[in-house]
Amino acid sequence: MRYLNQRRAYGETLVWLGKKNERIVALEADLGKSTMSCLFQEEFPERYFEMGIAEANMTSVAAGLAQTGKIPFTHSFAVFSAGRAYDQIRQTISIGRLNVKICGSSSGLSDFGDGSTHQCVEDIAIMRAIPNMTVLCPADANETVKAVKAMAEMKGPCYIRLNRNDYENVTLPEDLFEIGMPSVIREGFEIVIFATGIMVLKALEAAKELEGKISVKVVNVSTIKPLNAKIIRELAKGCKGIVTAEEHSIIGGLGSAIAQALAKACKPIEFVGIEDDFGCSAHNYNELLEHYGLTKKHIINAINNIDNFGKEVIR
Repeated sequence: MRYLNQRRAYGETLVWLGKKNERIVALEADLGKSTMSCLFQEEFPERYFEMGIAEANMTSVAAGLAQTGKIPFTHSFAVFSAGRAYDQIRQTISIGRLNVKICGSSSGLSDFGDGSTHQCVEDIAIMRAIPNMTVLCPADANETVKAVKAMAEMKGPCYIRLNRNDYENVTLPEDLFEIGMPSVIREGFEIVIFATGIMVLKALEAAKELEGKISVKVVNVSTIKPLNAKIIRELAKGCKGIVTAEEHSIIGGLGSAIAQALAKACKPIEFVGIEDDFGCSAHNYNELLEHYGLTKKHIINAINNIDNFGKEVIR
């Protein structure tokens, strides 16, 4: 089936996994129709637990279920999955290395109508800082299907962030997916863009517009943690500079992870992401992406900054 929405891809994949493995259970914090965990509820009502607006309790119950051999998937908006339940995730799930899977739906700015209280631009930083936690941010709906299957197969805590809105796929259903492995979406040699989530699409748009002017490689970093620093350095080798692109704060997210991996490479890096700020309400999603500088235009500006820097050095 062809999906354009990560939430729908997630929900239907979870049902598919539930048919394969009866140990999989789902817990929901009163947002099943938004997270699409409702699809699992329809198929397996006896393995679905509606916990109400109580993310901390939901997470503690998931930890208990994991101790009995179940594979629990918890669901809420990213701002609540990563924020309200932080203490339970850290103290119980991550310290105990429990096999709990955490879904942060409507991540970034994608819940454009509800403003800063429902938009999460810091969840990658929070989850990335917790020891033993794997952090996934698939590029599109196609990759979401494979990422959710990989989550179910791996042992230990895992967090996945998903976009709320429909947008075109940049990966193919048959593309390989492996946790920890970035993938080259477009070849190039002058500038390398490391992007994640919807910003992979924006990076491809920017690279296409610059075709014939600057050669741009686009790398999809769908696993933020663990990040394979050796491969990141290989992908950046020989380029003029680096751009990172994420629908997340530039503090503690993909940009920070890439900069850390490339610390010894001494290459100029530009960061496209959300400055130290919260989200806000808007008429639509694209309006917010423009306001916070998350468009192909802003990626092109970052590339031009590196290109101009290189010319100044040569002079």
